[in-house]
Amino acid sequence: MVAPQARGRGLATRMCEHSQQIARQQGYYAMQFNCVAVSNEAAVHLWHKLGFNTVGRLPQAFNHPAQGFVDALVMYKWLS
Repeated sequence: MVAPQARGRGLATRMCEHSQQIARQQGYYAMQFNCVAVSNEAAVHLWHKLGFNTVGRLPQAFNHPAQGFVDALVMYKWLS
């Protein structure tokens, strides 16, 4: 997560790319995010941009403070 005042600087992209690099170095072949709230459109867009696919949808799995219960996505990427 990136603090609101730090958004728009590419930090989430760099953190995700770094985590993939470390995962590869440690011998992992894939990464999975188990709970990405559909209400977090910026994160969903970013993960798709970085090559993650949505492989599952959990109905009403996240209780958003303003929107109530929203679905969560399971996102997966094979680390080639």
